[in-house]
Amino acid sequence: MTDLSDKELEIRRIDPRLYNDDLAPLKKQDRRWGWFEIFNVWSNDIQSLFGYTLAASLFISYGLNGWAVMAAIILAGVVVMGLVNLSGKPSVKYGIPFPVMVRASMGVHGANLPAMLRAIIGIFWYGVQTYFASTAVALLITALIGDPGGEFLGMSAIGWLSFIIVWCFQMALFWAGIERIKHFLNWAGPLVYGVMLLLMLIVWFQAGSDLLPAVSTIFESQSDYQGSAVGAFLAITGTMIAYFAAVVINFGDFSRFVKSERDMKIGNLLGLPLNVAVFSFIALIITAGTLVLFGETLTNPSDIIERVDSLPLTILAAITFFAATVGINLVANFIPPAYDLANLFPSKISFRTGGVLTAVIAFFVGGLWVAFISQIGIAGFVNALGAVIAPFYGIIVVDYYLVKRQRLDMQDIFSTDPDGAYHYVKGWNRRALMAFGLAALFSISSVWVPALEALGGYAWLIGAGLGGAFYYGLMTTQGEQKPGR
Repeated sequence: MTDLSDKELEIRRIDPRLYNDDLAPLKKQDRRWGWFEIFNVWSNDIQSLFGYTLAASLFISYGLNGWAVMAAIILAGVVVMGLVNLSGKPSVKYGIPFPVMVRASMGVHGANLPAMLRAIIGIFWYGVQTYFASTAVALLITALIGDPGGEFLGMSAIGWLSFIIVWCFQMALFWAGIERIKHFLNWAGPLVYGVMLLLMLIVWFQAGSDLLPAVSTIFESQSDYQGSAVGAFLAITGTMIAYFAAVVINFGDFSRFVKSERDMKIGNLLGLPLNVAVFSFIALIITAGTLVLFGETLTNPSDIIERVDSLPLTILAAITFFAATVGINLVANFIPPAYDLANLFPSKISFRTGGVLTAVIAFFVGGLWVAFISQIGIAGFVNALGAVIAPFYGIIVVDYYLVKRQRLDMQDIFSTDPDGAYHYVKGWNRRALMAFGLAALFSISSVWVPALEALGGYAWLIGAGLGGAFYYGLMTTQGEQKPGR
């Protein structure tokens, strides 16, 4: 990859419709992230309360051998590593976030569509993860003072208090800036590993020496799944890929802070396949152990710690799970919508203003999670959200590597000049829009149409593949659109 100088990244003519300081190419001297920061993005993501709950639910949903489920989750980590290495590379080179990068394929105005959809999904996730982080705080408060009772919209009084505390804490951390968030992640990621290992050892010790041999068969009676073992394996892999989908598509929002492509790749290797291997083993043992100890599979770590009944462990675990979930929520679900909203109206919405809008809307999403939103099921929720934005991944990657041949014009990407390389037709690339529509229709159908239910777990991969294929076909068979045509 050819390094660009800070002078080459400087925008010479500023158009307020496309530019503000938060969206501008980040200069080399301002990039302070190394491989450890990227590793911690993934370690906090995987080890968040929502991430653990999803992984644990996969062990009991398909009636597979526990080791097979673990292998499927690890395979998803390998696939995601390859995907983010591709989507993160251009932002390392040019220092631009996702909503700016997508202008090259969708058009300088057309980029607002994926930015808006990504913002909606990010806000949704932010609200959900805020709720999950609040369960750790509720666990801590209940352990210290008890539960006075009372319930509203599916949450207790302690639950609502915890939710508001987490919401305010996240806002304060966001307001302190990206460097403060980085430091927060750097201690939260390793610490949560220690607590998860400790919890695994306690459950393993209490369950006894027969636990490990039983892993092969213990989950088989917990599922009503009727499909084949191969289909179940692939569905689990697809679902875990969909879990990472929101970060995969806008990974440039993070990789723009990295000093080099090498740092990015090392961080992705350690943070994804290797990290996922350790995490999935921990989740496997703990989930199997809860079935042995309590006669039921508990998928929320907060519930498990409550059953273990150790006040010191409860306090330590509540703090670390809270930290990990808050950390990834800020990085994966708060920063991207803030950028995306800023991209819609750069002259009126700054990065911070976009963050405030994100937090306010997400408050209602998180507050309604228990009573309404969660009723559609976690796996379906993950797949449906991933399917919506999946085609953009294929479009962006195919455009950058195959159509644009890894060369972008930074002056034109911030310009509304009708003769600009990314103006297409009135700022919209109609062929990219057509490719997105065709691919999204199929990928969403694979989640919601009963006849295509067997493809539900692969919705993200199908959408991304079709988006890239349709885009390449439309752009190459008819030639690139010329400005004004």
